[in-house]
Amino acid sequence: MTRQEPAAPAGSQCVQGPSNPAYSTNPEPVPDVTTQTDSRDKWSKKMDFLLSVIGFAVDLGNVWRFPYICYQNGGGAFLIPYVVMAIFGGVPLFYMELALGQFHRTGAISIWKHICPIFKGIGYAICIIALYVSFYYNTIIAWALFYFYSSFASVLPWTNCDNAWNTENCTNYFLLDNVTWNNYSRSPAEEFYTRNVLEIHRSDGLRNVGGIRWQLILCLFLIFTIVYFSLWKGVKTSGKVVWVTATLPYVVLFILLIRGATLPGAWKGVVFYLQPKWEKLFETSVWVDAAAQIFFSLGPGFGVLLALSSYNPFTNNCYRDAIVTSLVNCLTSFMSGFVIFTVLGYMAEKRNVNVEDVARDKGPSLLFITYPEAIANMTGSTFFAIIFFVMMITLGLDSTFGGLEAIITAVMDEYPGYLAHRRELFVLGLVVVCFLGSLSTLTNGGAYVVKLLEEFGVGSSIIAVGFLEAIAVSWFYGITRFSNDIKSMLGYAPGLFWKVCWVAISPAFLAYIIVSSLLKPPPLQLFDYKYPDWSITVGYVIGASSFMWIPIYMVYKLVWTPGSLKQRLAVCLRPERTILPEIHTDSLNMTPVP
Repeated sequence: MTRQEPAAPAGSQCVQGPSNPAYSTNPEPVPDVTTQTDSRDKWSKKMDFLLSVIGFAVDLGNVWRFPYICYQNGGGAFLIPYVVMAIFGGVPLFYMELALGQFHRTGAISIWKHICPIFKGIGYAICIIALYVSFYYNTIIAWALFYFYSSFASVLPWTNCDNAWNTENCTNYFLLDNVTWNNYSRSPAEEFYTRNVLEIHRSDGLRNVGGIRWQLILCLFLIFTIVYFSLWKGVKTSGKVVWVTATLPYVVLFILLIRGATLPGAWKGVVFYLQPKWEKLFETSVWVDAAAQIFFSLGPGFGVLLALSSYNPFTNNCYRDAIVTSLVNCLTSFMSGFVIFTVLGYMAEKRNVNVEDVARDKGPSLLFITYPEAIANMTGSTFFAIIFFVMMITLGLDSTFGGLEAIITAVMDEYPGYLAHRRELFVLGLVVVCFLGSLSTLTNGGAYVVKLLEEFGVGSSIIAVGFLEAIAVSWFYGITRFSNDIKSMLGYAPGLFWKVCWVAISPAFLAYIIVSSLLKPPPLQLFDYKYPDWSITVGYVIGASSFMWIPIYMVYKLVWTPGSLKQRLAVCLRPERTILPEIHTDSLNMTPVP
């Protein structure tokens, strides 16, 4: 493939036109831009940005969701739809958001005046969804912190049935012979999680969630304290924190992988994880799961990539960043499967059952029941329990940093006159709101609330937001204009593959997920509790409460814009000028990529 010429020479401005030799042979229309000296905050180092993006993309879902979905949908055969969906759907959307944030240098709300003003409601919807995520996601980290504190014991408390919270159904099959396991049997790890950490037996469901667990309040308070002091000064502080929170999980995963590979029965778990079931490739649900997994794993549409990339230098190679971080994320998910299934194979060996019987659980149950149970019966169990929950805490914190930074950047860029010099106070107020919003998840029945928010607060809403974002950029802002934006940053335009994905394939990818999830919504159940019909209605209301701001803002914009309907539409669809930083040779990326 041909290599493009480097970007503009020293002292030239980033205004596309005949005077700029980098664009003199390009007949395509270009965006209306001006230049200015850029005073926006920036990352201290390139690695600060990369680690922040990787830390956001690699979260608890990589550890609990991917391995389960992989084995459930054909084992090794699942990697085919997973890779296909990543190439044609996930990575193009990931690249699109990094490029948008870096070019327009603003958050998820005010960016729309530069793209297509009538779609500004997307920014508000993103912020509301990010709030819902903060209401339940940090509670999961608080559970991990509770486990971390409980791990500092010579005998882990979820090892035996001799504790005050245990019942007569508690059955410890490790280190004991002739133990009968039936449908009523509960492992010590399950009872520790449900009866000591959650105390879910004190709740009757969503109608009566019970009282608030003061131990979990303390854990959540500590989590939000760490979050506040990591975000209060902006990317200068969060960029330093991620050097620990984004790298430590890989050290722990590597240690756990080595330990898991040495356990009896580990190979049985690996075979179960990867053994291909080719007939699964003909099932529509497998492709839907692959599409949903890659979307939620990479995280386009959450506004985080827009926020983080907006602090990059204008000529940063966002194309290379998108490829590298996407690869790291997907490989981490794949590696996590080995870490999980070597241990599940060990548990199946000890319990004398099939791996499938041990691997029934997904989500938090996998991380808070199944894996701790296996760790508790290893040599050096205390050490492995401590590092495992440290890994969970750091994985969760990275994603929290990203989610809240998306809100902070979006709101501060939208209202700079009020918040420009009040970041510390604004972040404090946001953290307090998130803490108060999380209180319902700290009750005895808080796990039921967590499940409801996870399914409906994010779910189809964020996929619909991502779909509209892709449509607005590709069809209203225009793929030609967007390609020229990238060319002004990198010195070369994106290839035909990326343009086709942005215009057609990626939106179709998201529409496919939305339609499939709405046609066949899965039954909602947690442990033995089946969610009543009224709670499903509440869930749909929660989902609609974020998405509804998109049509509301469209109506508002059309009503309050003066002129005839045709004039109003023209104003509402026409982007404002984009003000770009002044660029000099010493800040240019002079190494174009084919």
